[in-house]
Amino acid sequence: MKQFGSPPAATASSAAGFGDDISDVLGEVSIFTAAGESIMFKDLWDQKEGIAVVALLRHFGCICSWELASALKEVKPRLDSAGVKLIAVGVGTPDRARMLAVKLPFPSDCLYADPDRKAYDVLGLYYGVGRTFFSSAIVKVLLRFKDVKKAANNYTIGATPDDKSSVFQQV
Repeated sequence: MKQFGSPPAATASSAAGFGDDISDVLGEVSIFTAAGESIMFKDLWDQKEGIAVVALLRHFGCICSWELASALKEVKPRLDSAGVKLIAVGVGTPDRARMLAVKLPFPSDCLYADPDRKAYDVLGLYYGVGRTFFSSAIVKVLLRFKDVKKAANNYTIGATPDDKSSVFQQV
């Protein structure tokens, strides 16, 4: 698979143990569009005919998620020209997703909200204080400080989920 851009979070798959058809695992998971409409994961794109890049953001108030969304926004024209659909899912409510979409800005038609962490739970992704602040990933964030700073231009902590345990979501 050819990779576009260079954000570290976009080059590794946390769900690598699930095989080629991860849509079978996530298919019945219900999430929301940024507009607030409920949608099943399996209905996000035609899995028989199309290809999609599914990026899991930590949560909409995470500066690293803003950095990843910024990088995804930059490669979106290349994905579009290759016929690849971009899907970015974050922990939080649709109104928090819209905050990111407006302030970053990011295309809201590519942005989805998972307020109850359903997709993250199905994939067995970890959330907690230890892995958030006491991991080698912190060093990687510091090494990308310039990119993080650029993504922070219009950043708002107001996009953080009300459920504060979500701020420790790992992807």
